[in-house]
Amino acid sequence: MVRAGSGCGLLSRGSGKSVKEKISLDRLEKILYARTQQGLRTHSRPLGSDRKMKSHWRYIRLSSQVEDIPSAKESDEEEEEKAAPVSPMASEDAMEPQLTEASQVLGASEIRQLSLHLPARITGHSWSLAFCTWRDGFSLQNLYRQMEGHNGPALLVLRDQDGQIFGAFSSSTIRLSKSFYGTGETFLFSFSPQLKVFKWTGRNSFFVKGDLDSLMIGSGSGQFGLWLDGDLYHGGSHPCATFNNEVLARQEHFCIKELEAWVLS
Repeated sequence: MVRAGSGCGLLSRGSGKSVKEKISLDRLEKILYARTQQGLRTHSRPLGSDRKMKSHWRYIRLSSQVEDIPSAKESDEEEEEKAAPVSPMASEDAMEPQLTEASQVLGASEIRQLSLHLPARITGHSWSLAFCTWRDGFSLQNLYRQMEGHNGPALLVLRDQDGQIFGAFSSSTIRLSKSFYGTGETFLFSFSPQLKVFKWTGRNSFFVKGDLDSLMIGSGSGQFGLWLDGDLYHGGSHPCATFNNEVLARQEHFCIKELEAWVLS
């Protein structure tokens, strides 16, 4: 039974609320329910789809990490490359001198071995062939002439008729002189077949002396460590106080087959 009341809306039976209020509440509940259902449909997805999305997200993150962050193995390899020491062979190659032309007496092995005994101040300097018997003839005067104008150290190498290779390093150029000259850097050497180097003993200063008819390197008690005649054909070698050397050739007296003088500058 519905009745009218002044200033008030219609009242439903058994309730203190008006009909309009009830209708409004019912509509609000329906709207909220509908939106709730719509939200559930929007945010919910099948279990398999959720797994796919989750797996896809993980794959992208892993790909990014691989590109941006090096693996432990790659890091170790990079550190090894940075800390890798230079091999002894590489060091020897770096120290091996450059020759202006090929030597007829020394091979690559002999050149490399000799270069290790040269003074540090000329390590890495080029070798210039100032004199050789096959080009300039067997003449000591020609040797002096070809060495003129050179102030640097010189390397004298020769091969005798027996095939023995030996010679001397002079701290100064080979030249005519009235007395002995040179410094303690001068030394004698011989390949027999391994390289033997005879350094200055400090007992005297008879390093190098150039006469018109002979060239002498090292001396003591009337003997010369290395002696060459004016024709650069005959020579001799004896133990001497300057270098305490052995006989450089197989015999004390020898005949020269080839001789070269290199300027190291």
